[in-house]
Amino acid sequence: MWRNIRILVLLLVLGAVALQQWLDRVHTQSWQQTLWVGIYPLNADGSRAAQDYIEALTEMDFAPIAAFLAREARRYGVTLDEPVHIELYPEGTELPPALAPDAGPLGIAWWSLKLRWYARHASSVAGRVPSRIRMFVLYHDPATLERAPDSHGLQKGLIGVVHAFAAREMTGSNDIVIAHEFLHTVGASDKYDYASGQPLYPIGYADPGQKPLYPQPAAEIMAGRRALSEQESQMPHSLRDVVVGTATALEIRWTHP
Repeated sequence: MWRNIRILVLLLVLGAVALQQWLDRVHTQSWQQTLWVGIYPLNADGSRAAQDYIEALTEMDFAPIAAFLAREARRYGVTLDEPVHIELYPEGTELPPALAPDAGPLGIAWWSLKLRWYARHASSVAGRVPSRIRMFVLYHDPATLERAPDSHGLQKGLIGVVHAFAAREMTGSNDIVIAHEFLHTVGASDKYDYASGQPLYPIGYADPGQKPLYPQPAAEIMAGRRALSEQESQMPHSLRDVVVGTATALEIRWTHP
């Protein structure tokens, strides 16, 4: 009897989780209401440089991301004036769980569960309404780190973990990473080759029908780089040099089959 009750409780919990995930997907891909996105800054390395950078942040620093998403949404016929509203929350004190580079499927699943638990309490700020989508941005001192760790965006849980550089001259590239991981949370997939980093043709090209094909006029946001030739690509400087491609627009329901 007790075994059957435990199984029933487990099935109810799994059913509730599946229902919540379905509701989240429907809500975040309807584009009928503004999506509230929270930026939760964190000092990734405990450095003075990162701390000074975080303390100087304002919501206007993230305005280019909202402007980029509004601009691209309009290109695909989304009529919402403000598809995404970005709100800056106070600096957090606890870093999110890290994903081990060699984590297998079980390790990734366990990390995902820990991250959701972390996000649940880390996004709770007294007197502030929690955001719908939570982006935890970990700032590093660029003087001590040549390459930022991999960032992640999870549609299940609506959580992003972004590694960024605490330097004003890196603001443009930071914005690209934040926008990229945000789009993961609403259903977009990567569009670059994991081995080479090159944009995938045609889905990772800004204009796959352009003739001549190279160089591409811009970078596709989920590819992250502008294709200069079949073997060469270039990192964009800011979101002014980036577009949402047709495959990504379809995935996030800006367009429909």
